[in-house]
Amino acid sequence: MRLRPEGEPLDDEFRAAVSDVHPLAPPRRVSRQPAAPSPLPRQTRLDESAVLDDALHGAISVDDALESGDELVYLRDGLPRQVLRKLRGGYWVVQATLDLHGMNRAEAARATQEFLRRCSSRGVRCVRIVHGKGLRSPNREPVLKHKLHSWLPRLDEVLAFCQAPGAQGGSGALMVLLRG
Repeated sequence: MRLRPEGEPLDDEFRAAVSDVHPLAPPRRVSRQPAAPSPLPRQTRLDESAVLDDALHGAISVDDALESGDELVYLRDGLPRQVLRKLRGGYWVVQATLDLHGMNRAEAARATQEFLRRCSSRGVRCVRIVHGKGLRSPNREPVLKHKLHSWLPRLDEVLAFCQAPGAQGGSGALMVLLRG
């Protein structure tokens, strides 16, 4: 212990100097949280899984689809089945697309009719109509898909339609062949 020149120890003087000192409050800092993980593209994964499942377990040919009734297909009377095979196989290039996502039945009916008439008048031969898979519909059923099955055959412009290949929408879209 060191002594001051007057003879008092330094410890006693220090204690006397800091006797009324109180500890500081803890800092009011926000602790940093680790960065949140990036979101998972859940819907994309579901869509890709559905396309893969469709490709692995879907109908093998248009003839099989016609017989099983699983796939929406239509062929105007008098046309050979080869037309459906060509439509499904991508023989005709898709020249226009209509997306019905977010529309109610009345809006979808109006939009479909106008779209097909406009395409037919411009000489467009092959179109795609995206109706969706019904994932946000009540009971997760594709309401517009079933409506299109009843609407399209009534239109004079429509010669044939079938489910789109997986790369073009799969069970969420239709390929439609129009009069030339």
